Amino acid sequence: MSYKAGFLGLIGQPNAGKSTLMNFLVDEKVSIVSAKPQTTRRRILGIWSTDRGQVVFVDAPGLINSDSGLNAFLAREAHDVIANSDALLAVISVDEQKSEDAAQILDLVSKSGKPWIGVITKTDIEEKAHRILILKKMIEEKGGKSMSISAKASAKDVEEREAMLIDFLELMPESPAPLYDVELFTNENVREMASEIIREKCFENLHHEIPYNIAVRIIKFDEQAPLPKIYAEIIVSKESHKAIVIGKGASVIKQIGMDARKELEKLLDEQVFLDLNVASKPEWFGNKRIMKELGYVIESEE
Repeated sequence: MSYKAGFLGLIGQPNAGKSTLMNFLVDEKVSIVSAKPQTTRRRILGIWSTDRGQVVFVDAPGLINSDSGLNAFLAREAHDVIANSDALLAVISVDEQKSEDAAQILDLVSKSGKPWIGVITKTDIEEKAHRILILKKMIEEKGGKSMSISAKASAKDVEEREAMLIDFLELMPESPAPLYDVELFTNENVREMASEIIREKCFENLHHEIPYNIAVRIIKFDEQAPLPKIYAEIIVSKESHKAIVIGKGASVIKQIGMDARKELEKLLDEQVFLDLNVASKPEWFGNKRIMKELGYVIESEE
């Protein structure tokens, strides 16, 4: 029996459910999830391994068009995932705002020349259920196989998950060996995952445009201490946003810290000390130096 291994890029509009889908497939919390669109800022890898092969899922930022600052980085990340994946998943939600948004995704993946499958997400939204057949037809007219999944899918849905994984593995090229250690479910290090978890909790506790203009930097991560100590900085783009992130009586920053600490303790399987501070770096997302420090680098601009 031949062994297969490769990269499977998840391509979709912002808030299509790509991160939720990848977490379901890998059966681990790999990508942060938020009800707000455009939460994912860089490609995140989720790894599923079996005796027959390995699928490396690549969760890309939602497709946007921009040529400056952070949005340019997000756009480049998404298109690089399309270019460098062995196969693609067109992830389309039943609650897409416009049919043109779904059509754009299907057009991109079908014209890529790579094997692909269309996955319809959020099928549990009853008032949008009539769109499932419409999207299925759109996928099939582009020559793709269609699948569907509920936003409430969990690890308990073993048969559904395994059926999808088998189909996805068939899209992968033959390989002499796994691409990553078969014991891993992601290539993210704990420091990177901690930063993303804190940012996720900012999305959950802050509103309007503020979470979109936030970045998180891990200042120090002391794993040698009896109690792991994480010191992190939440960076805002305006001085006036500091007070909002901190909240009256530090109520907001305390809630972000408590929520993040609980998630980090699940990840590390032990108690964690977490110290959060807020710093203002005006319009950081337009500053190439700060962008590079935070890991948002467009290689062609280095």
